Amino acid sequence: MKRSAFVLPAVALLIVGGIPVAAQQLPPIRQLGSPVSTTAEKLGAVSAVRQLSDGRVLVNDIIGRRVLLFDPTLKNFTLVADTTSATANAYGTRAGGLIAYRGDSTLFVDPASLSMLVIDGNGKIARVMSAPRAADATFLVGGPFGSPGFDPQGRLIYRPPPRPVFGGGPAARGAQGGSRAEITMPVMPDSAPLVRVDLATRKLDTLAFFRTQRMQMNMTRNADGGISMTSTVNPLPVVDDWGVLPDGTVALVRGRDYHIDWVTPEKSMTTSPKIPFEWERLSDDAKVAYIDSVRKVMQEARASGNLGGMFGAATGGMQMMRMGGAGEGGERRAAPGAAATPGAAAPQSGTQTPAPGGGAANTQSTTTIVTDGGTSVTTGPGGGRGPMGGQLPELTFIAPTELPDYKPPFAGGATRVDADGNLWIRTTQNVKGLPVYNVVNRKGELIDRVQLPAGRVIAGFGAGATIYLAYRDGDTARLEKLSAK
Repeated sequence: MKRSAFVLPAVALLIVGGIPVAAQQLPPIRQLGSPVSTTAEKLGAVSAVRQLSDGRVLVNDIIGRRVLLFDPTLKNFTLVADTTSATANAYGTRAGGLIAYRGDSTLFVDPASLSMLVIDGNGKIARVMSAPRAADATFLVGGPFGSPGFDPQGRLIYRPPPRPVFGGGPAARGAQGGSRAEITMPVMPDSAPLVRVDLATRKLDTLAFFRTQRMQMNMTRNADGGISMTSTVNPLPVVDDWGVLPDGTVALVRGRDYHIDWVTPEKSMTTSPKIPFEWERLSDDAKVAYIDSVRKVMQEARASGNLGGMFGAATGGMQMMRMGGAGEGGERRAAPGAAATPGAAAPQSGTQTPAPGGGAANTQSTTTIVTDGGTSVTTGPGGGRGPMGGQLPELTFIAPTELPDYKPPFAGGATRVDADGNLWIRTTQNVKGLPVYNVVNRKGELIDRVQLPAGRVIAGFGAGATIYLAYRDGDTARLEKLSAK
C-alpha cells in the first residue's frame, strides 16, 4: 500500500461555521487487487470473520446460522456450530456475533440464550459463559452498534442499548382532540456510552460517550382507543462512531468536524487533528432535493415490500432481517444494505451481505427492523402493509432546514479496525457509484483512500494487510481473501 510514503502537505483552509470546505490535498483513490482465494461453499450471509494466527478463518453465516472454520485457502472447512438443536454445537435461533478473545480463542455471542460460547484455536467449543448483562446481549453481535473488543486486561468493550427516559415525551391525544392519554412516549437519548466489563468479576465501568441518532417518535390515539406510533426520519444525522484497536485503545470518530478522540485503557484521552475531507455543502435547494429523493426511494421500497432498501438508504444506522415466510422456507434473509440514494451512506457493510429483498409475493412474511436506537419495529406483508394486514403509517421527515449545512462525512456503524490498528471509515463520498473508505492510522492521519469492488462489503481483516470481503453470487454469499496493499 506504501502508506508510509504519503505525507499530507500544508494547505490553506477556508473555515465556514467551524467546518473546512476548501479543496484539500488528499491521497488518490485506489482499487483493491484481485482476490487470492474465494469460498466455494454455499453461504447465506457473511456477518463477520476472524483470522487465526495460522491463517485459518472463522466465518459467521447469520442466515445459514452456522459458524465455519475454513483453512487458509478458503477451500476446506469444518463446522463449529450449526442449526441442529440435537447437537451440542447448536448455533441458536437468532443471528449471533464473533468477538476475538484471548490468543486464537473466540467468543460466539448467542443473544437468544444470553450466552457466549468460547471457541478454542481448534474450532472446538470449550466452555460457555453468560452474557455480561442480559439486556446487552443483542448489542454484542456487532453490526450497526459497533464491533466489541477486548483490552489487554481482558475487559470487554462494547456499546450497551440506550436507556430511554419514560414520562418525558409527548402524550397521545384522543382522535377528536380529547384529553391526554396516560401513556407518554419515552425520550430517546442522543448519545450512548461505551462500557467495559471484566468477565471474571462482572464489574462494569464507562469509558466514554459518543453522539448517536435520536429517534423522534410520535404517538396518537385512534378513535377506537388504539395507539399508533410513527417516527420522524432524519436521512442525514450527524453522529459519532467508534472502534477498538488491538492494543485496547478506543477510537471515537467525531462526525461534527471529523476528528478522532483516542481513549486509552487507563482512560486518558488525546485528540488528533481534523481528517482532510471533501466536504459537500448543502444549499437550501439541495436539502429539499435530498429529502425528496429519499422519500421517493422509501415510498417505492414500501410499495414493493423491499424495506431493507428503504432503511439502508436513509437511516445510516438501521438493520433489517426478513423472517421466514411464504417462499422463504423459514430461513432468515438479510436485507440489502447498499445505499439507494445518490450520496446516501448505508450502514457499515460487513454486518451482512446484500440479499434479494422480499417483494409483494412474500405475502406471509414479516419484517423486524432493528434501529440504531435499539428500537425493534415489526411490519407485515409487502405492498406497504402492516403486521396485521393494515397499511404502514405515512412517512414523516424532518424539515429540510433541519438538515446539516454540510453532508456528514460518515453514517453510524461506518468504522472497522484492521489488524494493524488502522481505521477503515466508510465515508458518504461516492465516486462512480461506489463508496470511498478513508484509512486513518493511530496518529489520526489519513494515509489511504480505498474503493472496494462493486457489491463487496468488508467482513474482516487478517495479519499481513489481509482483507476479507463478502459478496452475493446469485442466491449464495461468498467470501474472498485479498491483499489490502
